[in-house]
Amino acid sequence: MARPQNILFIICDQLRWDYLSCYGHPHLHTPNIDRLAAQGVRFNRAYVQAPICGPSRMCFYTGRYMFTHGSNWNRDPLKVGEMTLGDYLRPLGMRTILVGKTHMAPDTEGMARLGLAPNSDVGLLVGQCGFEPYERDDGLHPDPIVSPNLRYNQYLRELGYDSKNPWDRNANGAIDETGNFVSGWYMRNARYPANIKEEHSETPYMTSRAIEFLKEAGNGPWCLHLSYIKPHWPYIVPAPYHNMYGPEHILPVNRSEVEREAPHPVYDAFMKIRVSQSFSRDDVRQTVIPAYMGLVKQIDDQIGRLMTFLEDSGRMEDTMIIFTSDHGDYLGDHWMGDKELFHEESIRIPLIIYDSSSAADGTRGHADDRFVEAIDLAATFLEVAGGEPQPHRLEGRSLLPLLHGETVSDWRDYIISESDYAGREPMKTLSLAPEDCRAFTIRTTDWKYILHERFRPQLYDLKNDPHEFHDLGADPTYQEIRNQLHEQLFSWLRKRKLGTTMSPADIYKKRNSDLETHQGILIGYW
Repeated sequence: MARPQNILFIICDQLRWDYLSCYGHPHLHTPNIDRLAAQGVRFNRAYVQAPICGPSRMCFYTGRYMFTHGSNWNRDPLKVGEMTLGDYLRPLGMRTILVGKTHMAPDTEGMARLGLAPNSDVGLLVGQCGFEPYERDDGLHPDPIVSPNLRYNQYLRELGYDSKNPWDRNANGAIDETGNFVSGWYMRNARYPANIKEEHSETPYMTSRAIEFLKEAGNGPWCLHLSYIKPHWPYIVPAPYHNMYGPEHILPVNRSEVEREAPHPVYDAFMKIRVSQSFSRDDVRQTVIPAYMGLVKQIDDQIGRLMTFLEDSGRMEDTMIIFTSDHGDYLGDHWMGDKELFHEESIRIPLIIYDSSSAADGTRGHADDRFVEAIDLAATFLEVAGGEPQPHRLEGRSLLPLLHGETVSDWRDYIISESDYAGREPMKTLSLAPEDCRAFTIRTTDWKYILHERFRPQLYDLKNDPHEFHDLGADPTYQEIRNQLHEQLFSWLRKRKLGTTMSPADIYKKRNSDLETHQGILIGYW
């Protein structure tokens, strides 16, 4: 079969790589995602370039590192001049459609400077991260921030959910034993079923919207970005998923008392924030994690529903399917909650790619252990769509050679991830200026080195300490290792692709044309 004509790009929000049975979870069975892995390639060492929603997604969509694109935290605008998936794929005749979340904030100041009206055709695309917003929903609509035009709320009210904000009161709220409303924002309520019929909750709704687009779109070509809101908090799920799992199904917590003995200042500050203090309690983990697992199980069932539609409609024959996540979730590991630092639980993600072409037949069902970065997907999509490589802009590498079983001798031997925690509690507790709230990690097969502004580095020996308990960042025995990794990281920083207006081919052509002589400009002649 020829190269796929269409792309189905699925991202889950805050899904850990090890909470799928195809990645080894012993109790959380995900047969539909496993079936996708059996038909494609499962990448075992895939990593995000920023372990928080907004910046991570901007890396996915631009194919560029956070250092390069500059959208460093949630709601930080993506510069108006940054090219995204739509800018690469639309000129090749491929529509780029969004169903779900992007967490992108438009650069309204830059748009105004250029005279781009937000409601114009171009302005809409720029303001929506290059996607046609078939259904934009970032999944954060608590009562103080009610979105009056949120389509999902309109849908629920049409079904009879009688409240101003059924997203908050029904999809992410519950009724307790006394008949009173309780909010899913409070983790103690994760044990209750969400106050909504399962088929009306967010994950089935987004799946339905994706199927509606696929029915309308016909043969394509299209790139549909189905961006699920869950299993991101609020941790609450409708019946029957709310009580499918119990404490006996929870993975053993990955933490050690040694981590709390003279910890690195930044790590110590993050361990002290509210969400980390809560998840450090066993009763919180035993209440929340079963609901988290239920949310993942519901996603798997909806992936099965979606794959059945693709099979019945013949779309499995001409579509590439990508299943991944924007980052992980600590869930109490390392005495932490949420995400944002660089332990494996936070930066490592599932990545499964099904390529319908016959060129991928030799790798079906394989697990690939090479290092893969989230930024690789943009370059992959460009090649699938038949576009020319754009190495002066895209900092990732196409994964097609790996999917097609080709020998690649120069594949990367490390990954990079970055964090900017300006505006978070540690900025205040550590008395930092915004520009000092930066950290970079370089992760090789055996080592993880973390560079901090204003503080000493961290170092983990992943071969002898795979659980990342012992920070060797101040141990003089490992100074040479730290020096080597520091130089490797500095080399990466020096090579960021900031010259986006000229490709290497253009540069060679310009340098070899001797244009100055042709124009009568004579420099250095005797």
